[in-house]
Amino acid sequence: MTWVTGVSDNLMANSHALSHCLYSKRVCVCVCVVLEENEVRTMVDPNSRNDPKLQELMKVLIDWINDVLVGERIIVKDLAEDLYDGQVLQKLFEKLEGERLNVAEVTQSEIAQKQKLQTVLEKINDTLKVSIRNIKWTIDSVHAKSIVAILHLLVALSQHCRAPIRLPDHVSIQVVVVQKREGILQSRQVQEEITGNTEYVFTRDAFDTLFDHAPDKLNVVKKTLITFVNKHLNKLNLEVSELDTQFADGVYLVLLMGLLEGYFVPLFNFFLTPEHFDQKVHNVAFSFELMQDGSLEKPKPRAEDIVNCDLKSTLRVLYNLFTKYRNVE
Repeated sequence: MTWVTGVSDNLMANSHALSHCLYSKRVCVCVCVVLEENEVRTMVDPNSRNDPKLQELMKVLIDWINDVLVGERIIVKDLAEDLYDGQVLQKLFEKLEGERLNVAEVTQSEIAQKQKLQTVLEKINDTLKVSIRNIKWTIDSVHAKSIVAILHLLVALSQHCRAPIRLPDHVSIQVVVVQKREGILQSRQVQEEITGNTEYVFTRDAFDTLFDHAPDKLNVVKKTLITFVNKHLNKLNLEVSELDTQFADGVYLVLLMGLLEGYFVPLFNFFLTPEHFDQKVHNVAFSFELMQDGSLEKPKPRAEDIVNCDLKSTLRVLYNLFTKYRNVE
């Protein structure tokens, strides 16, 4: 094993195998892998694993998973070691979504594990409705026990299902990226952000109670909100009948804010006919900015919740508008 000072130093390697350590004052990473020409590998700076906020994030996620799976006699102790084969991810998804996946319960071989993991991740990705370019995990990275990929996946899943947990803000991991070029290893360090501003913590409110125990009263609330929004959208010869789906692309939310505040929203600020998920998220996020400009608090639901046609999230946003603008003509 060879030690070299400076992570930017070039390391000579043959085309078959290498066994080197990259070292600097900030990082000491062992690389014992086979790299093809132009192949890129990433690894976590060991010092970064000791970051208190990262440790807190992993603990919060482990406790959440164990709470969800308490009836399955599954206890997760290490995210990378316990989730890489898809078994725990399968059980977690089934519990959260109430849907059973058609996969083998126990898989031993690497091929079988990856096949199962592929099925589980495809189902999770479909449920999350994350655009392909924003997916930060793959079958190979999860199976290779990449803590970065697994954390990205769990954070997205917990936010999608509005888990009753508080994720620490602005958690990042120092990652060393190694690439082989012309037979020489080159390396660099990057900061991988895992969480941004996670100020929204899911807590039960009146809408949860309505959904769970008073569907008749829920229908009254929906009719009231439909009447409210149509009172204003009718000025543009627009009308809604389904709150969850017709606000999902953000267009009506943007137009409604302009009507309620009495201004014209320039068409170049949003997508009038959004075709892609990202465009819809942009529209909803832009409408949230307009709400804040109108002295409303930032909506607690995520823009993605509205785009995913989550009725409770849509009702929460519209009810806040109704509360402030109910007397606007």
